[in-house]
Amino acid sequence: MAQAQLAFPFQGGKDIMTRFFKDSLIVSDDIIHKKATGLVIFKFTADEKGGITKIIIYYADDAILVPPIIDALKKSNHKWIIPDHEKFNDFILPVSYGFNPPAPGTKGVQKAVYDFNLKRKPIFSTDQIPLDLATLLPTIMINYDLTE
Repeated sequence: MAQAQLAFPFQGGKDIMTRFFKDSLIVSDDIIHKKATGLVIFKFTADEKGGITKIIIYYADDAILVPPIIDALKKSNHKWIIPDHEKFNDFILPVSYGFNPPAPGTKGVQKAVYDFNLKRKPIFSTDQIPLDLATLLPTIMINYDLTE
């Protein structure tokens, strides 16, 4: 017996959601300058009209990575599709930052990456986090070009 396929919870589907976030998420000059990389995991709630009502940071490799994602999430307001007969739905969205590697042997980039990792300020939970009935979304991969 075939398993029922769930409708993707973003208007247009998974590929449209991925493109939306890649187009809407603006990597800050500070992130580029610091050669920041890492993972951020958000939980957000969307209501029956697809509007975002709550955003929670579950984890971030560094606080500097968070604001561009919040801005992009706000732009996604009313694009979320909630299953029938529900008043809201929770989603978990992982976003991974990386940069396109420069030519080998670039000492300035190596030093900047080392400095970022040495001084990073992670956001993480120190206690349990109830997940309720949340939908884990595919990870959004953000790669940016470096500037010297």
